[in-house]
Amino acid sequence: MNSDGQSLFLQKSLKVVVPLGINEPSFQHVSTVARNLQSLGFGLSSALLERLSTLSEESVVEWYEGVLPTLKKMVGAHRTFMPMYPNFPQQVMNASQAELFFNAMTNYYGFMLSDMLNDPTLVILPSYEKEIRPFLDELHELRWIELGAEGDFDRVFTRLLASNGSLSASDKEIAQWFAANRDVSNLLPQVVPQKETLAFLVAKLPDPACLVPLLKSATDVLRVAVAMSDGDVSLAEPTKFRNLSKKERRYLLECLENCGSSMTEDMLRWRERWIRLGERLHPGDYKNRFPQSLAAFDVLRNGCSYETFNSRIEAAFVAKKSDQAIDILIQRPGDFARRLDHALRTLEKPDEVATAFLNVASKVSTPVLLQLWHHFLTRNDAVIRAFFPKGNAAKVQVKEGRLPRLQTELVQQLVNGIRDVLVDRFRRLPSLGKVHIGENLKEQIVPFSQRSASRAIQTVSRGSSFDLPLGQTIRFFCWWKNLEKQDSDDGRVDIDLSASMFDSNWQYVADVSYYNLRQGRCFHSGDITSAPNGACEFIDMDLPFVLESNARYIVMSIMCFTGQSFLALPECFGGWMMRQKPESGEIFDPRTLKDKVDITGSTRTCVPVIVDVQDRKVYWADLALKGGQINNAARNSVGMSQIGKVMVALNKPSLFDLFLMHAEARGTLVNDEAQADTIFDVFIGTVTAFDTDKILSEFLA
Repeated sequence: MNSDGQSLFLQKSLKVVVPLGINEPSFQHVSTVARNLQSLGFGLSSALLERLSTLSEESVVEWYEGVLPTLKKMVGAHRTFMPMYPNFPQQVMNASQAELFFNAMTNYYGFMLSDMLNDPTLVILPSYEKEIRPFLDELHELRWIELGAEGDFDRVFTRLLASNGSLSASDKEIAQWFAANRDVSNLLPQVVPQKETLAFLVAKLPDPACLVPLLKSATDVLRVAVAMSDGDVSLAEPTKFRNLSKKERRYLLECLENCGSSMTEDMLRWRERWIRLGERLHPGDYKNRFPQSLAAFDVLRNGCSYETFNSRIEAAFVAKKSDQAIDILIQRPGDFARRLDHALRTLEKPDEVATAFLNVASKVSTPVLLQLWHHFLTRNDAVIRAFFPKGNAAKVQVKEGRLPRLQTELVQQLVNGIRDVLVDRFRRLPSLGKVHIGENLKEQIVPFSQRSASRAIQTVSRGSSFDLPLGQTIRFFCWWKNLEKQDSDDGRVDIDLSASMFDSNWQYVADVSYYNLRQGRCFHSGDITSAPNGACEFIDMDLPFVLESNARYIVMSIMCFTGQSFLALPECFGGWMMRQKPESGEIFDPRTLKDKVDITGSTRTCVPVIVDVQDRKVYWADLALKGGQINNAARNSVGMSQIGKVMVALNKPSLFDLFLMHAEARGTLVNDEAQADTIFDVFIGTVTAFDTDKILSEFLA
């Protein structure tokens, strides 16, 4: 495994591969390395310490120097943090209002002058001497690095491909590394259930001929073409197709021809995109070799009438012909599942619709069935429904109000029937033995899709929550750098860190931001408006003060005031720390870091986390807002309150629900963790909430 592979393995699994040495055990250098890594918040497991002790002193140093850049980048310690007020928070606390105002106006005059002169390096900040800070007088848990093996890393790749959910950008990096550096023919799973993953893999493999049979539909082929052009394989956004080589054109047309007679209907779903792709494929050049493909393109280009599955269903729904609609729907169980609630509300024989669906439910994928089960479980009581649209931007859509009520008996029939199908499916998997499930998994959402998930130290599904660690101060932070001048008019980037407070009813109370550096005992480190060499901002939120202010929730936000999307920036990241004594230790100390997230979305506003101060919970959001012309916390308070309200009350299946079904199907539940063969828990266990690829590949299969 080369250094890039080692880095990916470390970021993904907190594991490293270390060869067995032949030297006598020597712990002096190893203990020094271990102490140095503790300053970054990492610990070395006993197995890793033992393996390192078999290496020569030179090899230990070489290993340390190899992993250090990756570990520093994981926690943000690869950058220098120099806030406007270097003695934050005490300095902001003690400064007069006049001093804060003068420094802010001088800084703003500087960026106006910078824009006039087209010189983003002109930054006017106050000059203060940094005072010596007390040593960090707090204890924080370490992140443990384990000893891994090449086979462990190979299994990461196999699980990613077997995942029954879309991959994040960081997971795609791993898949792409394997495609470029390994012979993956023996690492491919029997099934690649996620069409987006399949398309990405086909586009990246040097010789993807073995995957032709796995492309079942025209949309599968369209995704491959999109992936070849580095587009959005979720198809949420249009793609500008690049010119294709003759080999690539023949490959795509061969895959399309293998889709059979159903290709035309499938292509009509994405008519305009197929027409654009056809301009690159030139199907007429291969009319004798791929006649069905050419005929399908003729239908698209000439607007010929063609009866589709959807048009037949809509006609049956309009006529309220239950028997006809059912006969059509059972032909496609997946579509039946997605239209089930509408069919029950629209057709005249809902009992027959429910029975017909349960008869074909075993042919529906596990993720769709699990979400459908939970939908009906909470359907008649749900007041707010949240939807996460496909695409690379992490957005949420909200609908308020109850659905028209269905009969309780009918809903319960579906809840029980769908659950029985899932449990029966899981029963065919290997035994789990005695199973213990942590109650706190009820607060962890099943990770159905990671498509727009940001890279973080610990990534979970949106809406999942954790207990807030001990301490009375939560410290938010962000770091960013200007664009290169050739990439923009002047390259200046102004990122603003804000913390908005809301009461129990999600009514706005106050915020701490660039225009309000002090709010009671909560402080902002000062507004920096350009980052030629990198810049940072911090916010300290005193939790007892938040409660005293009749507020309950804190929404952390990172916004681009100068209008660029985060995706365009060379680097931008943020996160949060828990501080018991805010004055001790450096302002940025990775030992106190709870999470760090890379902000790379195609938007201008990001909400990483939401804090419930009253219940001492932190909710993982990782969502985006569409910022207005003036992008700040006050202007976005309505959007932030909506995101917060949805995330705190998100109604989605939990990991506890999923693992309980597996335990009932192939194990025996036990209360005593010590007696269990399989432990499901948030942080420590056979499967944890952070084992996303394992959950998606082995428990949502």
